[in-house]
Amino acid sequence: MSGGSLEKLLTDIRDGSLSVADGMNLLRESSVLDLGHTKFDLQRPARNGFPEVIYGEGKTPEQVGEIFLRVGDRSNVLATRVSAEMAAHVQSVCPNAEYNPLGRALTLVVKPIVWKQGEVAIVTAGTSDLPVAEEARETCRMLGVRAKILADVGVAGIHRLINNLPEVLAARAVIVIAGMEGALASVVGGLVPQPVVAVPTSVGYGASFAGLSALLGMLTSCASGVTVTNIDNGFGAACAACRIINACEGNSKT
Repeated sequence: MSGGSLEKLLTDIRDGSLSVADGMNLLRESSVLDLGHTKFDLQRPARNGFPEVIYGEGKTPEQVGEIFLRVGDRSNVLATRVSAEMAAHVQSVCPNAEYNPLGRALTLVVKPIVWKQGEVAIVTAGTSDLPVAEEARETCRMLGVRAKILADVGVAGIHRLINNLPEVLAARAVIVIAGMEGALASVVGGLVPQPVVAVPTSVGYGASFAGLSALLGMLTSCASGVTVTNIDNGFGAACAACRIINACEGNSKT
């Protein structure tokens, strides 16, 4: 509930046009959408600037479909880690939902996206990292931040990164996505002044240990100030980058 709405509610209670019990019910309804299986947090945008995002894995298609229908009555909706089967069901009950199969992201836009100033550069070491990059891009889009993917510019052909460096430098924040040894994060972190959010991916042969090698390499980066997310967590990296954009705009909730 916005500050203005809360003030009106309290004024109505004070003036006697609204009972305390009815006021309490309105407060409950404005903070949580209770679906039984899911209690959707409606107050999250007021607290930290972002809406709650649905994590698709572990939920049934029917549960996600109901969330989209009910939440979509009032706001835009984003779900991550959505299978093609789940997306098909949601789209059968919510035809305006759009599915990004590579990023496994399902979105519903019912209100115009309000774009913030500044862009995020999403830099991937290889083409195989694109699923994580697409998850990050879709998340940025739904949070009102433009993002551009610069794919397949890993350190094995460093000239590819150098050729794209002007576009990286033009961004306000940079997400670097890499598997194998994860060296790209250190290289980019040493070349640009912007905040760098690194995402290790599970791409690579045996000794990459499903992303653990890249994670440890990024955590021990010799480039100062590189932030590191969990393995394959494009969503988390996008949220971190969007917080940076919000802070630059003076929209930080802290």
